[in-house]
Amino acid sequence: MWGEIIKQKHEDVLKQIAGDPNRAIVEGLLFTAARFGNHKFLVELLRMYPDVTWDTDDNKHTIFHVAVINRHENVYNLLYGFGSKKLEKTDKDGNNILHLAAIKPTQTRLNIVSGAALQMQRELLWFKEVKTRLNSVDRRKKNNQGKNPKQLFTDEHAKLMEKGESWMKQTAAQCMVVAALIATITFAAAFTLPGGSNCDSGHPVLMKSSAFVVFVVTDAISLCTSSASILVFLAILTARYTEYDFLASLPVKLMVGLLTLFISIATMMIAFSASFFLLYAKSMKWIPILVATLAGLPVILFAWLHYRLFFDVINTTYSARYLFRPKKRIFG
Repeated sequence: MWGEIIKQKHEDVLKQIAGDPNRAIVEGLLFTAARFGNHKFLVELLRMYPDVTWDTDDNKHTIFHVAVINRHENVYNLLYGFGSKKLEKTDKDGNNILHLAAIKPTQTRLNIVSGAALQMQRELLWFKEVKTRLNSVDRRKKNNQGKNPKQLFTDEHAKLMEKGESWMKQTAAQCMVVAALIATITFAAAFTLPGGSNCDSGHPVLMKSSAFVVFVVTDAISLCTSSASILVFLAILTARYTEYDFLASLPVKLMVGLLTLFISIATMMIAFSASFFLLYAKSMKWIPILVATLAGLPVILFAWLHYRLFFDVINTTYSARYLFRPKKRIFG
């Protein structure tokens, strides 16, 4: 039935339902749409039949329980238009909605963000959000297995947490090697200036050139940012790796580390290009132009290879405050 429905426009389906308001059909569509995260269809359906909002399926789950199980924040956010008066109810296994948030979802839903560490962060965000909807008694309530939501979350996410720690450490270690190489190169470049130094005064021969200023400044920036990147990645390697470290501390450190590493690579290549403009500005001008063009390739390559990871870190860390809030008022 759902296969036929998704081939039709939402408006046509809603007209068919309005012409034959069978409650069983409405409920079937309701829970199927919630399971697939069809937010727009749900909104229109609930506007037509608001009385089915708190209906339950065979597992005693409302659409909001289904949304939590399948990690559909758009469907879950409809809760802000109805309140949370029945979320404390339990299903056949004694699980309330916080227990459901503690259960790890399918791998498909986990893969909406890249990397086990960021997946762990997203899971913590869900657990933290749902936790705010229940009182202190329901937060500690045990299911039929004798586990409260926190215990269930720890058990369900133990392997994901291990993968997150391993992924974070491997990423930090690899980036730290690159940052250390850049720091070594830029430190050495600071004492081997292009054109050499005046034997009498000790001043750089080409110090009056604008390209020399660019070289010195960018080399210093590259050295400082690569050193900062090393310290940040070292902090990641020596972190305690508790559950809540994945919520903000580790992702922020990873973001800062990647950003400073990118800046150090970019400024190192600028300094490298500036040295060629110093040495070949008067003769063979095509050489520094060619070198400057080629020097942009590592910067572009780094950005292209890591933009998805960097975007996911920013999105899950700083956009998380808007993840569980409706963008506009939907009902009323």
